[in-house]
Amino acid sequence: MSGLLVAGTTSDAGKSVVTTGLCRAFARRGVSVAPYKAQNMSNNSMVCEAADGTTAEIGRAQWVQALAAKVTPEPAMNPVLLKPGSDRRSHVVLMGQPAGDVSSSDWQTGRRHLAQAAHAAYDDLSARFEVVVAEGAGSPTEINLRASDYVNMGLARHASIPTVVVGDIDRGGVFAAMFGTVALLDAADQALVAGFVVNKFRGDLDLLSPGLDSLSSLTGRRVYGVLPWDPTLWLDSEDALDLDGRRSDSGARCRVAVVRLPRISNFTDVDALGLEPGLDVVFAADPRDLADADLIVLPGTRATISDLAWLRSRGLDVAIRAHAARGRPVLGICGGFQMLGASVSDPSGVEGAPGVTVDGLGLLDVTTSFSPEKVLRLPVGTALGVDASGYEIHHGRITVGSGEAFLGGVRSGSVFGTMWHGSLEGDDLRRAFLSSALGLEPSAVSFPAARSARLDRLGDLVEEHLDVDALLALARSGAPSGLPVLPPGGAA
Repeated sequence: MSGLLVAGTTSDAGKSVVTTGLCRAFARRGVSVAPYKAQNMSNNSMVCEAADGTTAEIGRAQWVQALAAKVTPEPAMNPVLLKPGSDRRSHVVLMGQPAGDVSSSDWQTGRRHLAQAAHAAYDDLSARFEVVVAEGAGSPTEINLRASDYVNMGLARHASIPTVVVGDIDRGGVFAAMFGTVALLDAADQALVAGFVVNKFRGDLDLLSPGLDSLSSLTGRRVYGVLPWDPTLWLDSEDALDLDGRRSDSGARCRVAVVRLPRISNFTDVDALGLEPGLDVVFAADPRDLADADLIVLPGTRATISDLAWLRSRGLDVAIRAHAARGRPVLGICGGFQMLGASVSDPSGVEGAPGVTVDGLGLLDVTTSFSPEKVLRLPVGTALGVDASGYEIHHGRITVGSGEAFLGGVRSGSVFGTMWHGSLEGDDLRRAFLSSALGLEPSAVSFPAARSARLDRLGDLVEEHLDVDALLALARSGAPSGLPVLPPGGAA
């Protein structure tokens, strides 16, 4: 049983990047490697096939990490996916299937069965792969939640997994964060933390070295390397923390405004647009930001009805209707598509109080009704004269009146609605859509090739700047014995 836990000083410290890069680097060495994250809390997900041929839902980051590892994505790689439905309640996906809700009030007792399932999934992967690279969540030193933790040190203790802590130096305070991450853990947890990785460094490494030496001296743990800042590095994200930075070329001819819904989901749908040289893609939450847009995108959402109310409260509904009235294109994807219709109903209370029906924006002749049963599909078909594919994750059942069929949805003039996530990743479909909607000439950009190249680029960065051989040896041999115990967490 060989494994490595990649923890972080904070959320968005670079755990996903390091995990993905190590998966690619280990795979290059001929190692059979699997990614794993016990629990994701994210509205960005992907559909894959389980071993029995059924469809399943996992976090998108683990799906991409499986591509990096050159293995088939499967539910065991992300056994627990929590999809926030409100500030206090999340919808649970367990081994790829819907499994009720969990609330902040039952955070400890309500997750015991999830911990058991997650650890069983890790044990299953470790029995089938030479190495499992596990990604932690948030920080391992959330001491208020340690008793019920099964994602960070709870996982590490379960399988005696050596752990490295990633810190984002671009945020500042990385040395204090790394030292404190170890020092606040109890002695048994500290015994599994073997060292550190610095992420997003830009500058002269010679100036950083004294700090790295001091950190190693103070903690008795080595630094396995320093990953440089690379503004071209892009990966499918699992949360919305970096939305403000997701832009393409500001000098482009056409501007795409993606409405930043409060419960936005699968916003990776527009990543392919961000690679197009003719487009500037921005996320917007104000009507003024939509005024000069050439294309407005209403993305998916985990809470269609409440996000539709938010849309109206900010006057975005008026801006979207005015945009469409001028003949400019609008694209709605899944929940965003449902908002464009005549009405949205929730008879069973999937999103909240049962029996609610609200008006949509009225731009498409479509009605939506939510059902407790979730649809998970990997559809293929044609649209705009080309082959197309995508994935479906939704509770909404649509009824289409008039309009032209479009990717599991409908088109009416310049307003497009689809239930298919990921369709724009298909080069032929994306080019056909941009030609039809914006009159753009086809570009030579290939999204699948760009993703593959960036996974290779990440593997190259990890190979160049981290001690990959030492990290592989750590995964196989476990944490070194006799690591110092730091106060105050280890004082007892």
